[in-house]
Amino acid sequence: MKKSGMPMIIADAIRTLPGPLLLLPFVLQLLAIALLPFLHPHWWERHYAKVSALLAGITLAYYLLVMRDTHRPMESLHEYIGFIVLMTALFIVAGGIHIGVEQGTTPGINVLFLIGGAFLANIIGTTGASMLLIRPWVRMNRMRIAGFHTVFFIFLISNVGGCLTPIGDPPLFLGFLKGVPFWWTLENLWKPGLFTIALLSGIFYLLDRRSHRAALDKVEHAADSSTGAWTIDGLGNLVPLAVILTAIFLDSPWRELVMGLAALLSWRLTPQRIHRQNEFSFAPIQEVAWLFLGIFATMMPALDYLEHHATGIARDLGMGSAHFYYFTGILSSLLDNAPTYLSFLSVELGLQGGSVNKPEDVLRVATESPAHLIAISLGAVLFGAMTYIGNGPNFMVKSIVSASGVKTPGFFDYLRRYSLPILFPILMLAGWLFLH
Repeated sequence: MKKSGMPMIIADAIRTLPGPLLLLPFVLQLLAIALLPFLHPHWWERHYAKVSALLAGITLAYYLLVMRDTHRPMESLHEYIGFIVLMTALFIVAGGIHIGVEQGTTPGINVLFLIGGAFLANIIGTTGASMLLIRPWVRMNRMRIAGFHTVFFIFLISNVGGCLTPIGDPPLFLGFLKGVPFWWTLENLWKPGLFTIALLSGIFYLLDRRSHRAALDKVEHAADSSTGAWTIDGLGNLVPLAVILTAIFLDSPWRELVMGLAALLSWRLTPQRIHRQNEFSFAPIQEVAWLFLGIFATMMPALDYLEHHATGIARDLGMGSAHFYYFTGILSSLLDNAPTYLSFLSVELGLQGGSVNKPEDVLRVATESPAHLIAISLGAVLFGAMTYIGNGPNFMVKSIVSASGVKTPGFFDYLRRYSLPILFPILMLAGWLFLH
């Protein structure tokens, strides 16, 4: 018997587009990360991997069994493998470099450290700079470390600092691979980038000066500066670090293979005393691996929905630079900034009559009408600092700091105390000044 046309159309729609209910696992994954570490911390420590696997399994089962789509899950798995191999490789190599600093530091030294780390992020990436510098940052501030020390490290070194080169942050690197010229980023983003770095550094200095004075008042004759020389041990790991950064430019699977070999070489050649000095363990990367497995799987429907509807919404709204900035930014803070950047780059290319898969079209937009691309780039990089999941290094930094015994702000505390009252107004001001 011949089936009627309408049920066939509905069936085809179900198999090509995820339904709104499929966004629920992603929402539950975010809520679990935000709430369970505080409502049931011991239960969460034992079962976070199971929660992520369960929610990922629900989404994957829908794609495979209902939508009969194997391509999209395989694509997401490929992205996840690339992400976690890079994270693990940098985590292992950075764990083999010990930067010795004295406990006790001044607000001035702290600000210089953050600014230096922000610029270093443009050379070795925000992930590389974060993994290399977070342990010495904790050690030098151990006597009075507070939540804002972790948060501003994430703001400046893990995110905002990497806005000057394509190597700096994953979204910009993806743009470079698609055809955006290498120096385009520096030429077009340096003013808002340095403006944001300057304001965040100034606010951190004021907070840290108050913290420093309070510490001196509590502890008589407390050290107010680093009296010993800084030392660096494990410099041989700069070679595998350079190999990993170079491998970023390779195609998969060679990229992951080279990174894995570099990490293995670092692990085998690093003396165990350096790992002990760094209090090295695999617990932080294990936590990140499981949680981001859930995030990469459950955010597929959200990204697919964005991909299917964003161009139409952009046309209906007559989207300008500010729209692209805030849409890209807000979604980057929740969906990871790299895929969100690509989605809105695709929308912009579609509006300009081009394709994101044609480097000549990307080059034309970047050079002839760059306003929207500037907004997309800034939104992805700057707003990646709004939450722990906005950019890859963010949650890794939180995990390393927590593993060292230091209390870090929770998901909602991060938003309530730092992102919304401090970072967001600065990003609004940067958008108003530089995107008009």
